Amino acid sequence: MAERGIELAAVSSPGRALDEFGRREGVAVYAVPMVREIAPIADARALPALVRVLRDERPDIVHVHTPKASLLGLMAATATRVPRRIYHLRGLRLAGASGPTAKVLEAAERLTMAMATDVVAVSHSLRDEVEGRGLLPRGKARVLVNGSGQGVDSDHFDRGRFDDDWRQQRRARLGYAPKAVVFSFVGRATRDKGVEELFRAWALVREAVPEARLRFVGPFEKGDAVAPEIADALAADPTVELVGAVDDPLEEYAVSDVVVLPTYREGFPNVPLEAAAMGLPTVATRVTGCVDAVVDGETGLLVAPAQMEPLAEAMMTYGQDADLRRRHGEAGRARVVHDFRPRPIWDALAALYEEPAGVA
Repeated sequence: MAERGIELAAVSSPGRALDEFGRREGVAVYAVPMVREIAPIADARALPALVRVLRDERPDIVHVHTPKASLLGLMAATATRVPRRIYHLRGLRLAGASGPTAKVLEAAERLTMAMATDVVAVSHSLRDEVEGRGLLPRGKARVLVNGSGQGVDSDHFDRGRFDDDWRQQRRARLGYAPKAVVFSFVGRATRDKGVEELFRAWALVREAVPEARLRFVGPFEKGDAVAPEIADALAADPTVELVGAVDDPLEEYAVSDVVVLPTYREGFPNVPLEAAAMGLPTVATRVTGCVDAVVDGETGLLVAPAQMEPLAEAMMTYGQDADLRRRHGEAGRARVVHDFRPRPIWDALAALYEEPAGVA
């Protein structure tokens, strides 16, 4: 195996991520500021900083994640002749884009993939989409084991860690009635996560299921922001709680009955797997990534994206049928434990590092 490697990713919480990496034995951390969105000035500063790090470190492998870090990281790795350049594809930003923005994003994606010696897609449906768009020759991208970023720790995300008394007391402190059905959205609250459709669907759900409650676990971000009037209406709704960002959503899942992810695009979302590990069904959209994370009619329900009515119907189905929630939650837990344990994915990644560059 190569002795020296560097991983690059643009993350939403860089301070926490750098602290976590810095605590690992033998890991050197270099903070290079990057932003998610198109930002020529910031990018022009980040690229030479990355080149300096790679020239100083002379790694055998550069492993990049997230669109911006991948593009800049592989440009720097190519310029400094790093022999192994692994692009970990976690989603396509160009999905759903249009006009000049779509053309810029597609050009960036093609360039990123061309510079990579290896491409890893986090899901089979993402690999199929990339190949279907002609962004990559068939057979160049691979999926590790059954896909996902790195699986799910089903020992950590385990509803059995919380007894019924804890759950009832916690829900009572939150002001929920004993028979309340709690729906939770977990993640970045943005327009392309379907928050506006969820807002409109919620008006129907709370009427059909008066005991239903909705929780947003995660920040309302400025990039691709939800319309201000919708964010304000959610904040004013007594049946909705805006929890905000949390370091670990474990307890949020523990007080929930159903997870909702009405996203427009994904690579392989972690939230449905975490929810499944906690014995919760997920209502998600039938888009790339979600079709890998949720088995429709078995571990959750899949609905058409960007549509309010099917989303509301699926939520009401779960809201009115506790036995269905239980059955789908149990099936989801069994699937995660069997198919998405982290260790096989880590082992497959370690094996990839040992292969000659470009071996499919």
